[in-house]
This record gives sequence, structure tokens and C-alpha cells, in this order.
Amino acid sequence: MLSDPVVEALDLHRSYRTRTGILKRERRDVDAVRGVSFAIERGELFGLLGPNGAGKTTTIKMLITLLLPSAGTARVLGHDVVDAPRDVRRHIGYVFGGDRGLYERLSALDNLRYFSELYGVPPREQRQRIGELLEMVGLTGREKERVEGFSRGMRQRLHIARGLLHDPAVLFLDEPSIGIDPVGARELRATIAQLREQGKTILLTTHYMFEADELCDRIAVIADGTIVAEGTPSQLKGRVADGHVAEVETFGLPDGHLDVVRSLAGVRSAAVEERGQAQVLIVQVEPGAEVTSGVLSSIGGTRVGKVSAREPTLEDAYVELVSAS
Repeated sequence: MLSDPVVEALDLHRSYRTRTGILKRERRDVDAVRGVSFAIERGELFGLLGPNGAGKTTTIKMLITLLLPSAGTARVLGHDVVDAPRDVRRHIGYVFGGDRGLYERLSALDNLRYFSELYGVPPREQRQRIGELLEMVGLTGREKERVEGFSRGMRQRLHIARGLLHDPAVLFLDEPSIGIDPVGARELRATIAQLREQGKTILLTTHYMFEADELCDRIAVIADGTIVAEGTPSQLKGRVADGHVAEVETFGLPDGHLDVVRSLAGVRSAAVEERGQAQVLIVQVEPGAEVTSGVLSSIGGTRVGKVSAREPTLEDAYVELVSAS
């Protein structure tokens, strides 16, 4: 752990009880987070990556005091999330992906005025603060328009402005770019990079690996409620950099063939990605191994398109880490 981290999670656990079955209802305990530990330095942009259901949002909700940990501890700027939740909330901002959290029939300006009151921004400071934030997120000149007419990217930038009204030292961004078009996503990434340059400490979750690679100083990968790897993007990519990646475009890959590919000698991992009408079989290959002919034989009877090889990316490292967990 770091000597004086801004955000610190120590062996966090979170369990909940659910009911299953239709006729005969049975209770069972589910472990959403199982011993998560990490620390974030001041001014660092830290990525928390993982598949749906891995425990990312649950971890964030514990850090921002929306959920109580079942076990373990967490601190933000030295304040315990259980013992001093009010102190934590005064120093954090939370931005989540999606359309919730704004009043669509109000203008952007009226939304920010309203949330300024909720966040306790002194009235004499509100006008200047709102103006600065609108300029930062690129909405100056559009602030009097109703939010219902905003694009998804504009709404997300307004979400960020809302989360920064009280000038928090720590910002939690939970999949902020989900569902945004490429132009809006690029503008959003530029805004996030600008916040890091201003010295904000940021925890980011995202499903877009290129976004994490571009923005994050360090990354933790979470799977099944536990951290399976942590390091800089370069360090994570280094886990697979000594091999290469084979991509095979297929059409209608039958069930069970993926397990056969994974069992081939020289294959580190294999996954399927949907790209338009085709499925792309992505195979991570051990150094010096040649697996293309074996892969093609193992999926015999499947219509095959382009076959290619390339260098590993952060997404390849992520897939290998998650698949191995």
C-alpha cells in the first residue's frame, strides 16, 4: 500500500441475501465483493476494470458511503467511510453513466443552480463556479437550453459539471462514456484528462479498454469480486507482450468449439467478440508458438473469413486476466 493514499480500500467485502426459485423460494447469500484492496495516490487517475457483475459498482458504492461494507475498511482522505460518512461526502463527487440524475425539463443552468443549493455552494460563489464549469465541459452558450434537447455526450459532460460543483478533491466516474457516440466520447475523455491535469484524484470504471489505456495512470482488474491484477497499462500489457494475438473471423461458431481452441498447445486464452455480422475468435498465443492451423482445424465446418495476427493490447491482457479468474 502507498504511504499516504487519498483513497484506500482494505480487504473490502460486501454480501447480500437474495431469493431464488418460483414455487419454492430459497434464500442464498451472494458475495458481490470478496476482499478488495487497493490505494490511490493524490492526483492519480486510477482505473477499476472488470466484466458486468464483477463488483466494480458495488466497490464504488462502498467508497462513496452508499453501501456499508460487510467486512473490511475503506478511507477517503483519511476519513473512514463507515465512521465518518459526512466527512467523506464533503470531499467527493460521483458521476455515473446513463441519463439519470438530471432534470430534463430544466435548462443546464437551472440544473446546476439547483444542485449548487443541494451541495451547499455559497450563493455568492455559485455564479462564478457554474460559469467556470460550463466553460470547462464545453457547454458555454448552451446553458439556457433544456437538457431534454442535449445529446448523450452533452448530458454526460453536464453530469461531470454537476459532480464538480462543490469542488471535490476526489471524483468517482462510473462508466461515464457508456452509450456515447465517438465524437462525444472523445470530448468526454478530453474533459477527464483536463481534470487530472488540475490535480483531481479520479477513480474511473469503464468497459472501453482503449479509454483506460489512454487515461489511466494505474489499473486494477476485478473479477468475481476480487482483484486479479494491478499495475500501469504498460505493465498489464507486458503480461502478454511476449506472445502475439491471432484473430479469425467466423460466421456461426458452434457452441463448444471455443473450449477446444483453449485446449490447444500454445494457446494462452481464447475469446469471441461480436463485430457486426461476424464473430471474431481472438486467440492469445504463447511466444514462438504457431497455432493458426490447429485453430482452423478445431473449428472445421465453420465458415471462416479473414485470418490475421497482431501485437497484444490492453484489451488482450484484460481478457486473459478475466478469463483465467
